[in-house]
Amino acid sequence: MAAVDVYEEKPARDPLHPLLKMANVVCTPHIGYVSREVYELQFADIFDQIPGYAQGAPVNVVNPQVLQSPALRC
Repeated sequence: MAAVDVYEEKPARDPLHPLLKMANVVCTPHIGYVSREVYELQFADIFDQIPGYAQGAPVNVVNPQVLQSPALRC
């Protein structure tokens, strides 16, 4: 048995692809782990950040040192 979400050739659309024909293999797109609830949470977080960025006060910045250095903002 196997579960696969990454393929040598992407996307795996050919219904005759050997993996897709195996009864003991589960094949999903690379985002197969994502649920609707997770997408809603992620997009809500993203949309909440847009006004802060637009006003020049971004939040949840991964590399905040960029905000302090004009040379790093290029």
